[in-house]
Amino acid sequence: MQYRQDKKGEPISILGYGCMRFTTKGRSIDIDKAEKEIMEAYEAGVNYYDTAYIYPGSEVALGEILERNRIREKVNIATKLPQFLIRKKESIDKHFEEELSRLRTNYIDYYLLHHMTDKLQWDNIKKLGIESWIKEKKESGQIRNIGFSFHGNTDSFIEILEAYDWDFCQIQYNYVDEHSQAGRRGLEAAAQKGIPVIIMEPLRGGKLVNMLPEKAKKLIQESKSGYTAAEYGLRWLWNQPEVTCVLSGMNSLEMVRENCRIASEAKEYSFTEEDDQIIKSIKDILSETEKVGCTGCQYCMPCPKGVDIPGTFRCYNRMYSENKNAGRFEYCQSIGLKREPAFVKQCVECGLCEKHCPQEIPIRKKLKEAEKHVFPWYYRLPLGIVRKIMLRK
Repeated sequence: MQYRQDKKGEPISILGYGCMRFTTKGRSIDIDKAEKEIMEAYEAGVNYYDTAYIYPGSEVALGEILERNRIREKVNIATKLPQFLIRKKESIDKHFEEELSRLRTNYIDYYLLHHMTDKLQWDNIKKLGIESWIKEKKESGQIRNIGFSFHGNTDSFIEILEAYDWDFCQIQYNYVDEHSQAGRRGLEAAAQKGIPVIIMEPLRGGKLVNMLPEKAKKLIQESKSGYTAAEYGLRWLWNQPEVTCVLSGMNSLEMVRENCRIASEAKEYSFTEEDDQIIKSIKDILSETEKVGCTGCQYCMPCPKGVDIPGTFRCYNRMYSENKNAGRFEYCQSIGLKREPAFVKQCVECGLCEKHCPQEIPIRKKLKEAEKHVFPWYYRLPLGIVRKIMLRK
């Protein structure tokens, strides 16, 4: 196993264990199976284990396994405060104490504010005294590092990044999402501030392995490197020194062993020209299913009415490169949950965006087309309710 340092200079294994996808038996987590997998990872050097308050049974299972094997002090636990459920200061302590109990510990190594999408969420919980609460918990040793996990666009990520002296952050990032969500710009902004970056969804929940088109799979099989699809995705991340730790939801011993092997070999700046070309070719193949030839270059932005043009097209394309629900969910999450709405309906068809588009996309026409597909009527009411909960003023 290899390690990269956190803000304090302490080692974090470059492979982290994502505890959201433990195998279940009936309605419960298969604790014996999960224990074998976690201990296999531990023996291979994995020292970072990520869970959350809202992952059903995950904190309890992890706490039991670590206590049973007497390794709590030898690993780092990362878990998350569901900030979107917090309405009063007392609730912060209530949730935190419950997490400590579930995890059978008296401190958390890496504590995150969960699922931030907009700076308004930080502003709201700040009003409840979260800064003094964090200071108190850090001084008592109950929290060693404070961070946030993020799902939104790059500008919102940087706003949150600049709003507080964070110890670390967690973003969705992979070679398909290189320029979406926090993206490469967000990754580099965090690195410039000396903030460790934890990566989630490195393989898009396995979609960059199991759901690749046959052309892409054949390209990988014929490559000189001998890398698998998963290996390309992981090595692409570890090739970048700004990446501190990559989370993987490992739920088989074979997966644990394979990922630990890759994590023991992958080096930063080790990608060859052929490797870069393979990734580019895979992305080109994936783009063949696109509905809009948008590269995410941002030349069309900012829209005077606030429409997130590249984000809308990205979600529309994702509906057809992966599946419809994936694209629609991302639209609701990254565009629908912004403090200032960025919906297509705000477009007044001024045409300014089209004057700057290098791809000469008929943006106004394509936005209308995208909205029909990516934001059907039966998504609008639930999103309205979620907006009121998560973006309360």
